[in-house]
Amino acid sequence: MKYLHLSLISSIGLFGADPYAEQLFQKNCASCHQAAAGAEARVPQIAALKTMTPAAILRTIESGIMKAQAAPLSGDERQKIANFLGTAVTVERRREEIANPCPSGAPWKNTPSWASWGGGLANTRFLPANEAGLQADSVPRLALKWAFAFPDTSTLRSQPAVYRGRIFVGSQDGSVYALDAATGCVHWTTMVQSQVRSGIATGEIAGNPAIFFGDSAGFVYALDGATGKQLWRMRPDEHPASTVTATPVFYQGRLYVGAASREEALSVSSTYPCCTFRGSEAALDAATGKTIWKRYMIPDVAKQRPKTKRGTAAFGPSGAGVWTAPTLDPERDTMYVTTGDNYSDPATSMSDAVVALKLSSGEILWSKQLTAKDSWNSSCQLPGKVNCPDTEGPDFDFAASAILVPLPNGQRALLLGQKSAVIYAVDPDKKGQTLWKARIGEGGTVGGIEWGPASDGRNVYVALSDIRFEIALKPGSNDRVYQLNPNKGGGLFAFRVDNGERMWQTPPPGCGDRRPCSPAQSAAITAIPGAVFSGSEDGHLRAFSTANGHIIWDFDTAREFKTVNGVPGHGGAIDVAGPVVAGGMLFSVSGYPARGGLGGNVLLAFGLE
Repeated sequence: MKYLHLSLISSIGLFGADPYAEQLFQKNCASCHQAAAGAEARVPQIAALKTMTPAAILRTIESGIMKAQAAPLSGDERQKIANFLGTAVTVERRREEIANPCPSGAPWKNTPSWASWGGGLANTRFLPANEAGLQADSVPRLALKWAFAFPDTSTLRSQPAVYRGRIFVGSQDGSVYALDAATGCVHWTTMVQSQVRSGIATGEIAGNPAIFFGDSAGFVYALDGATGKQLWRMRPDEHPASTVTATPVFYQGRLYVGAASREEALSVSSTYPCCTFRGSEAALDAATGKTIWKRYMIPDVAKQRPKTKRGTAAFGPSGAGVWTAPTLDPERDTMYVTTGDNYSDPATSMSDAVVALKLSSGEILWSKQLTAKDSWNSSCQLPGKVNCPDTEGPDFDFAASAILVPLPNGQRALLLGQKSAVIYAVDPDKKGQTLWKARIGEGGTVGGIEWGPASDGRNVYVALSDIRFEIALKPGSNDRVYQLNPNKGGGLFAFRVDNGERMWQTPPPGCGDRRPCSPAQSAAITAIPGAVFSGSEDGHLRAFSTANGHIIWDFDTAREFKTVNGVPGHGGAIDVAGPVVAGGMLFSVSGYPARGGLGGNVLLAFGLE
């Protein structure tokens, strides 16, 4: 990693906005380029680095020849270095470079779609039988139709989208693929700047299909759905640590997207001045990427505050990132956004909350906070707690989108699954007045309800994470090391949407002898009439009967696969992305080594035997 002369970098303007990145480079990268270029001829010069993408640089420092030099850094610090070194380019692969290409000129199909995070504007994660092409009695006959493997990755968190006979999916190395949903052949592949972090959303621009997503460097992209060519790229928030985890939502020519940040994780370093990021929601012109409106979840800019009780310099207020896809209610010109916790004190009123915004203008209509005074960051997990706020959590923010459902009495409800392990129903027409709530577990940093329930309108189906692990810093590094508890977490629950009555509960089958393993069910879940699909950290993808919670289908993804593109494939833990269903097919990504879990690199496609 030590191959940059700081003066060269500064002279071309790579820093300025990110003093912490400058500090990282000065400490870890600059010394090898203090000598004359001739003396260090084997060391890449800045011009050579500027021809590389951040994703390529990240691979070099995480698993390539610079791995040893980058070892003292955390994963988030390595990402910052890669983002600021590399050039933000988008490259479409030539047809002759693609393994298993589809026939040239293959037409679009008029088939059902799963075009967004929640399967529709209300984020119910439910598809009716005529669109799903599956019913509960046929689910036990699901069999693997094809598997596709992503090269150069062990992490898959981006939820695919199905649109007009094609499936669009992104991966950790920044690659995005358009595959044929029936066969897995490749229509096109494009490489973007950084890890594809959000799910994929689809829409149409001037009558032509397009896809939208966000990356770990905080950029939002629009690609031509037919070719993979970049239509535009923009950054909804210019904070150096910003990232886009929230899957964008497309509606009538606009794209709605939330901004979160990596500051919470960067705080594990004693030298990081925590924290200054403010979460936001923005409306973009889907054709150009131009910002139409933007609304911060914290109105006040962070200021330097008195030191914490541990003597660390502190800034605030900060946090309240938006990690989730918004829920749209066009008839009332309203959208509902769930928010994250604060990263530093003082705590604010719209963290850990559901916020109602005017869809047309971003005006805040009302907000309902579910956990007050929740200031927390990743340093709170470690000995010394160097940047931990004095209030110390409990880190019960929202990673799950709100679900909007009608009730039998003519009212409506927003269903909110929180990391506190509580599911709420609130009245969106009475400023979030609580209708009912129910607890399913203990909650925690990655506990409680993580990436999202599903609802068929009668019941809401809720998966429990409550993943438990031991955590420490790797000696001489800011990287965290995890050891999973194989006996804690997991389970699926069903509640009536009108009154919160628990209908059934199904405990997790357990890890058995598999290690590393957790039975936690953190990933978003998906429902069709009569069945609910839930992926687990143990690598299993299961279907549960909506009538009684019995497991009616179980597929172990943590194994090797023969793939349609010839790349070695294996599955692992399932987290973040939920399965998607459309036109008689079920799709799921598998592989998530975060927190010590099982890595993997496959997209799996199931259909009826």
